[in-house]
Amino acid sequence: MIRQYELVERVKAYDPVADEDLINRAYVFSMKAHGQQRRASGDPYFLHPLEVAGILADMKLDTGSIVTGLLHDTVEDTVASLEDLDKLFGAEIRELVDGVTKLSKLELQSDADKQAENFRKLVLAMSKDLRVLLVKLADRLHNMRTLQHIRDDEKRKRIARETLEIYAPLAERIGIHEMKDELEDLAFAQLNPDARESIVQRLFFLRKEGGDLTGRIIAELEGVLERGGLKAEITGREKRPYSIWRKMQRKSVAFEQLSDIMAFRVVVADPGECYQALGLIHHRYASIPGRFKDYISTPKPNGYRSLHTAILGPFQQRIEIQIRTGDMHEVAELGVAAHWAYKQGGRPKDMPKYRWLRQLLDILETAQKPEEFLEHTKLELFQDQVFCFTPKGMLISLPQGATPIDFAYAVHSEVGDRCVGAKVNGRMVTLRQALNNGDQVEIVTSKTSSPSPEWERFAVTGKARARIRRFIRQQQRAQYAELGRAMLQKVFRQEGYDFTEKALEGVLKQFKVQAVEDLYAAVGSATVTSREVFHAVFPGHRASAQRDDNVVPINRARSRHVKDAKHPPLAIRGLIPGMAVHYARCCHPIPGDRIVGIVTTGKGVTIHTIDCETLESFYNAPERWLDVSWDAEAKENQVGRLHTVLANEPGSLGTLSMVIGKNGGNITNLKITSRSPDFFEMLIDIDVTDVKHLSNIIAALRATPVISAVERARSG
Repeated sequence: MIRQYELVERVKAYDPVADEDLINRAYVFSMKAHGQQRRASGDPYFLHPLEVAGILADMKLDTGSIVTGLLHDTVEDTVASLEDLDKLFGAEIRELVDGVTKLSKLELQSDADKQAENFRKLVLAMSKDLRVLLVKLADRLHNMRTLQHIRDDEKRKRIARETLEIYAPLAERIGIHEMKDELEDLAFAQLNPDARESIVQRLFFLRKEGGDLTGRIIAELEGVLERGGLKAEITGREKRPYSIWRKMQRKSVAFEQLSDIMAFRVVVADPGECYQALGLIHHRYASIPGRFKDYISTPKPNGYRSLHTAILGPFQQRIEIQIRTGDMHEVAELGVAAHWAYKQGGRPKDMPKYRWLRQLLDILETAQKPEEFLEHTKLELFQDQVFCFTPKGMLISLPQGATPIDFAYAVHSEVGDRCVGAKVNGRMVTLRQALNNGDQVEIVTSKTSSPSPEWERFAVTGKARARIRRFIRQQQRAQYAELGRAMLQKVFRQEGYDFTEKALEGVLKQFKVQAVEDLYAAVGSATVTSREVFHAVFPGHRASAQRDDNVVPINRARSRHVKDAKHPPLAIRGLIPGMAVHYARCCHPIPGDRIVGIVTTGKGVTIHTIDCETLESFYNAPERWLDVSWDAEAKENQVGRLHTVLANEPGSLGTLSMVIGKNGGNITNLKITSRSPDFFEMLIDIDVTDVKHLSNIIAALRATPVISAVERARSG
């Protein structure tokens, strides 16, 4: 256990002006607050916050972070409150502890929705102060180091899986590679112990066979650089078992085929010497093709800078070499924590703005549900990267397999929404083409364009997919609202009332919506019916004979011409003259179709086609079925409905209407159901005499170049 004075001395060793009194008070407060609490291992609970503070001190973090580490569990696990912390330690510590508090015990959540919601809150907290994430990672690291004391095997695996999917990638994104490696390896030991043990045994065998091979390789590399006039500090290490296993899986290779089980780090004085050292090493040893990466000229998003190369080095060993300066090494080891290294006077350096964190916040704004945010965040964090450039030379980092759509949204959300095409290295490509390292990408936009639902199938980044989904939701809502308004107008008109939005405003609370537009959308999506809304507006109204919103009466214009006749001639055989008849909108029967009548009390008979899906709901009521057919002598146009896809180009709609008119059809209604930069999809109602007439129109439309597809609609 770290003693109180030892913790203070460790902090003051790198920050002489640290607030010693504040650390001492936090130490005593946490020890008293946790009292006799015990961890699963049987150790006093206070050991956990103390170890977390020790990890933060090893990272050379500021006093506020150390104090937060000591106090981070007091609000959740003891009687202490945030108000107590505010009074004793100040507003800054209160906010940091509040951000780190596990929020309904994040690590122990089994409910996916709650876990996703807690992670959403964690991202919000760390966006305000990144120290929240640093303390959280230190907390998770110590919990992983003691995970073996949890008896529940399933709980251990769930915590390990969460560590591997969320916390290790977060540690990598802020550049703390040592912590990332340890978190991954500890999780690997829980999730796949057999594979890890196999790799550990192979590493042990290599060390035993090679003797002091690492020392001899370092000595030879130092000699090569010294003869070239360079003085460098060289260290060597083995890769962690999880890193080795993941590379074996990704490349589908055996352990013996890996070239970078041994990694050597060369630290020189300045960036120029990095390239000089690289030249000396490549001049002396054969480099392995495709293994060179320059992260100095194109740093990683987390600020990591270094040269990577793999060579067939001393003693014919395949090794990886990383070349960097001292400052680069500090950032590589501590990542974002390196920015808290203190200047004279105890003021921390300015923190960098992390692009990936802004991307997470963008996803947070556009994702509809917490679990959707968690899904997209994993996409954003847990992928290898490619680096591409804008025409002006701006560097954009993207996950492996990213497409021009991902690139467009990475540049700006509006650029993604308006994207219509892309040029890669000066050549037009499809929007689904995968990008490669070094590609120069130019996005072609249009003010009239909008995202296509198809894009979600090949978009890779969480930001792009969240934005596309948001647009689809908004588009669907607009369509629902338009439909709902029309349905309400119809029912008001049927009952003899003028339709006004003012009448609807009084019933918004009754339907738990904020605005009239929300009520329209609810009606259009069938969450509530138009008649429910009508009766809420006019609760005292007594309807006469209600009409079915899903059927339409026989042609009214024809009825006006024969209004003086006692019983006008019917187009349907098998019905009693004077009986109320409707044609079903679900199937739009026309002369020539095989039909059936369904009797509805108070509404008369509704005519359906024999293959209409709606008839399934009447199978258990055979007494309501009537055997009917079309009267061959009756001359009455009926409405046929077509589903059509036509090219989005000037004149295409005119061509469509001309073809229908030339074939004797009359368009009575037209509704666009979907649109994209290339095509329109629409439903068209046409007055026709019979099935043969409609078939002729369909054949003529299919022969028209601007029409991509046409078929008879059986619903809508």
